[in-house]
Amino acid sequence: MTPPPRILAESSRVEAFSDGVLAIAITLLVLDLRTVGHPGHVGSELLAQWPAYLAYVASFIYIGVVWVNHHALFTRITSVNTGLLWCNLALLLAASVLPFPTAELAFAMGHGTRSDKVSALVLYAVISSAMAATWLIMFSYLYRHPGLLREDVTAAFFRSERLRAVAGIIAPVVPVLIGLASPPLALLTMVAMP
Repeated sequence: MTPPPRILAESSRVEAFSDGVLAIAITLLVLDLRTVGHPGHVGSELLAQWPAYLAYVASFIYIGVVWVNHHALFTRITSVNTGLLWCNLALLLAASVLPFPTAELAFAMGHGTRSDKVSALVLYAVISSAMAATWLIMFSYLYRHPGLLREDVTAAFFRSERLRAVAGIIAPVVPVLIGLASPPLALLTMVAMP
């Protein structure tokens, strides 16, 4: 006996949930920006926090790019199934953990040793690559499940999008390599990369 076909759900609920998760992740980034506590030293203490500002901006832009791309993706989808829900949750997992390596990066760049800085860059790169890998999984899934797509969207679109995801998996190596020579320059590179 054949099991009954699974009912596909509209994508709007997934989009709303995803928007909420991404909004929380992007908001959590600001928690690592600190106020200064020594009268007479406000200017110098604010200036000393430049690594935290750059890490914040890099991650804010990164999550912003994820949100924009997620929105663009779901304009091409009419319905979701369990597999796509799991692909989406993997993406949200990677995005929601980004405040952690951001905080580590801000601390290491401001107060850590050279080894700490490189370690924090590697951690950030691993999370960034993992996030890009979730895009690759999602694009591959959608390529294999064209029934989830709008009628005017071909599965071939997602075949080509996989190349962007692969580039996103590899690209975070660049700041790590730059960080071996100049950790501050690596941080600036991270701001420009998304």
